[in-house]
Amino acid sequence: MRWKRARRSDNVVDARGGGRIGGGKLSLGGIAAIVVLGLLMGKDPLQILGQLGGELMQQLPAPGAGGGQPGDEASEFVRAVLGDTEDTWHALFQAGGRQYQEPRLVLFSGSVDSACGFASAAVGPFYCPGDRQVYLDLEFFRELEQRFAAAGDFAQAYVIAHEVGHHVQTLLGVSARVNAARQRGERVEGASGLLVRQELQADCLAGVWAHHAQRRLDWLEPGDLEEALNAANAIGDDRLQHQTRGQVVPDAFTHGTSAQRVRWFRIGFDTGEPGRCDTFQSARL
Repeated sequence: MRWKRARRSDNVVDARGGGRIGGGKLSLGGIAAIVVLGLLMGKDPLQILGQLGGELMQQLPAPGAGGGQPGDEASEFVRAVLGDTEDTWHALFQAGGRQYQEPRLVLFSGSVDSACGFASAAVGPFYCPGDRQVYLDLEFFRELEQRFAAAGDFAQAYVIAHEVGHHVQTLLGVSARVNAARQRGERVEGASGLLVRQELQADCLAGVWAHHAQRRLDWLEPGDLEEALNAANAIGDDRLQHQTRGQVVPDAFTHGTSAQRVRWFRIGFDTGEPGRCDTFQSARL
């Protein structure tokens, strides 16, 4: 992937070397957030909470803080991918008569405090609609390669673009509708539930970005697309549940199966049309 062709974003906040807040206690809201994020990532919340014992909350820098250390290629890569998502979504929103509002992406190490609560790196990358920020511990990319056998820079770009897809959903009101259903007491988990549809739509939107990025930059090299598809396949609910539980429980799905994640990313990539990503109206996921 010839990612150095992309414009660098100014919206990356490097909090990896930030100070820590000593003696902080984890609120009930923070615990709830960890449980939810853990379930969404197919991980054991109790294990995550156990890992947090003795850890201190990490303090984020103020808005406008630097976007990575000079010569830090990992943060440069993140800035390049985020910058291109900004270019893509600005153009697509403008074509639809809307204005795109750029999210910030926070690089952290170990743990971080967001508007959605306190989170450990164990939950993986996530988007918080409360502060409209993407949170990423770069160690996740190593886990993606070692645990999920999903190596490659375009696989990493897919992960970032998926979280930006959640930001697009927030701007379009999709996230608010899903949250409203949850607050009404509706069950949102399950193989055809709202959470799965929301996640598959974010996969499709990541594919839409990849389509337009390739047309604009011609930056994909042989094998790059397969890297993204392999990453989508590696983190399906069915595969993760089989690895962690030894069995597949469709009623507990929150992200969709491996095949579904690949299918919806491919729909977005092949068409480049956000309108084709309406998973909520699709009879077939």
